[in-house]
Amino acid sequence: MKTLKWRNVAFHLHRWLGLAIGLLLILIGITGSLLIFEEEISDWLNTQQFGVIIPQAERLAPATVLDTAKAAHPNWQAINLYIPSDDHHPYKLRMTAPDANPDLYLHGDHEVFVHPYTGVVLGDRAERYSFYRFLLNLHYRLFAENIGIKIVGIAGLLLFILCISGLVLWTGWRKLINGFKIKWKAHPKRVSFDIHKVAGIVAVIFLTLTAITGVGWNFYEFTQPAIYALTATPTLPNPESKPIAGKSPVGLTEVLVKADTALPDSKTTIISLPDEPKAAFSIYKQIPGGSTYGGAVYIDQFNGQVLRVDDERRAALGDLILNAFIPLHFGTFWGLPSRILYVFVGLSPLMLFVTGVIMWWFRRKQKGKAAIAYPTR
Repeated sequence: MKTLKWRNVAFHLHRWLGLAIGLLLILIGITGSLLIFEEEISDWLNTQQFGVIIPQAERLAPATVLDTAKAAHPNWQAINLYIPSDDHHPYKLRMTAPDANPDLYLHGDHEVFVHPYTGVVLGDRAERYSFYRFLLNLHYRLFAENIGIKIVGIAGLLLFILCISGLVLWTGWRKLINGFKIKWKAHPKRVSFDIHKVAGIVAVIFLTLTAITGVGWNFYEFTQPAIYALTATPTLPNPESKPIAGKSPVGLTEVLVKADTALPDSKTTIISLPDEPKAAFSIYKQIPGGSTYGGAVYIDQFNGQVLRVDDERRAALGDLILNAFIPLHFGTFWGLPSRILYVFVGLSPLMLFVTGVIMWWFRRKQKGKAAIAYPTR
């Protein structure tokens, strides 16, 4: 009796939550599916806009590219320099124009593309209009800044509840084969029910992982301290440069040499340039066999001293948990196969919502007919 009561609670919770936030989850799911192969799509779009890069003898040094971009846009401030992943990609810089509004994310930020062999500035565009930023802003914050981040975070929490209630309702707990059987020739309501239960149980583990990690990111100001506290991971202070009166910043070439020495056998992926006197150079690196941002070297911009070295191979437990959010959320843990799987996981809210609405509609019609056939006084 108690089991039936809990199933009834789970049923109503699952139905009304699904109907209430289904459209929002569809939007988040579709944009998430596109983001999984964002790099490949962006590369193709960049090729259409800026042309194909033909490899030549030797790629220009990052310091030369930085000087070229600054010369082309003298009033813009360079924020990040992205190192090409291979010989067919241009350098990309993130630069901030004078009209930047600190209250609006990426307002005033531009992407500047530089040919890696000739040094020619291929062009620029507002970063918020790039394919990646457009999708990310829609997926992560609904173009509503901090309010949108909280809404998406709450949607992730409700998705987690939907996953748990769906597991409770799955018919395969009583007989496994029933949980995966689809009666294609049955009534549309029954077909929708069967598709819903099969698609749901196949996707539930991965939807749960994306929900948990999504909530963790959207409420990161609570997630990080909580994980650090539970794992006894110390919170390290942000590396800061010590300004020296009359001293110019260290050259980028010297900084990169120091970063390579601090993390040998690693590949530089992003150079974050200091934007204020106390800021430090942040050199992000890919560790052999690791993630794109698995290592980082922080260097004082005035004296060139290495302030801190981060290496995912020696990370504390709390950092290991937070670092695991990326492969679990984007499905990169099995390489290409899991990325393809996650595309379908992102599309599953659409299938679940459509089948759920069909079941709800037929159930509503049946109740309406019953009310007409048996009127109450």
